[in-house]
Amino acid sequence: MNDFKKGRQIVKKWFICLLIAGLIASNALAKETRKSKNTPPAPAKKEQAAPPENKDPFQALIVMEASTGKILEEINPNLKHPLASVTKLMTACVVMEKLESGAHQLSESVTVSAASSKMGGSQVYLKQGESFSLEEMMKAIMVASGNDAAHAVAEHLAGTQEAFVEEMNKKAKSLGMNDSEFHSVHGLPPSEGQIADASSCHDLMLLSRELLKYPKLLEWTAIQTEPFREGAFVMNNHNRILGKLTGADGFKTGFYSDAGFNVVATAKKDGLRLVVAVLGSPSARIRDNIAIEKFKKYMAKYSMAPLAKKGQALGEAIALPQGETQSFQAVAAADVSYPVLREKLSAIKKEIHLPREIQGGVEEGQKVGDIVFILEDETLGSVDLVAPAQIRKLGFFKRLLRRVGF
Repeated sequence: MNDFKKGRQIVKKWFICLLIAGLIASNALAKETRKSKNTPPAPAKKEQAAPPENKDPFQALIVMEASTGKILEEINPNLKHPLASVTKLMTACVVMEKLESGAHQLSESVTVSAASSKMGGSQVYLKQGESFSLEEMMKAIMVASGNDAAHAVAEHLAGTQEAFVEEMNKKAKSLGMNDSEFHSVHGLPPSEGQIADASSCHDLMLLSRELLKYPKLLEWTAIQTEPFREGAFVMNNHNRILGKLTGADGFKTGFYSDAGFNVVATAKKDGLRLVVAVLGSPSARIRDNIAIEKFKKYMAKYSMAPLAKKGQALGEAIALPQGETQSFQAVAAADVSYPVLREKLSAIKKEIHLPREIQGGVEEGQKVGDIVFILEDETLGSVDLVAPAQIRKLGFFKRLLRRVGF
């Protein structure tokens, strides 16, 4: 019986302990609930918007038909971008102008200075005191992208690199290259405190059209491999597009880390010459593939329409009542062609402006009118119409005899 009473007391004590513990837990939960109601939630951290990505695998691009300057495609055409070795195209432009003027000859000897022999980057390993012809040096610049050769040529032609750079900027200004600035003849990355050579796709098209005036330059830029120093050294062209695209014959590539991979290339097919510039690609392979894809795309879409040929008779015959010959047919003064989408070739229209009659005589090549070629709302081009030969005016008595039927 005593054991039963003791058991009841133990159970009673445990029940009281559990009841107290439950009250304590309930009170703590209530406090936590009140606290959570009174304390505002911590503000959620705002996600910072990611910077917009450039989806194109380049910084700038342009496609141009060379003879007319017609732009077929452009992305960021006026973006000023570091050129790297593409800078050498302006170096070449100044050299070609000097050669054209007769001030210098390709056969003249260029002696390597100590400064030229110490240039880094792409080079043909010139040594102080060595001499090569100016043509050999130009091949070293355009094929092997020789920075040492570029420096040596600049010193030879202008006395110092700095003086030559002044000529480069002067030439750029004369061509309307307003997005461009040059600080070297080679395009090496600038040292601390120096400024990078830079230009835009738009400006590079102006430069390209100027360079295409010089067939000799294209002869050099089309070379894939060339021996140097009597075959002791073989130069390989950095422009790999030459071996991958039929008709490619120029111009120049360039690279350093801040500039990315650049190229200005040109190719010709069936009379259609295109120039493509790609600036700031992440790799040479991507750069070249983009350029080749653009060449193929626009060469397939466009045809060089021959609008008129020099000497071609156009329009109705013009009366020349006082001339030894009483009429003549005007001819085109020059060849005219224009890049046109292949499916629109048949839609080209022409407007001929000629007089019905001319008094007196005419001289050979004398302008007597013109012809304008139009496609939809675009004027494609025009050309003067001229007299094909001299036709003298008859004297008074011969004209009188003609009137009376003699």
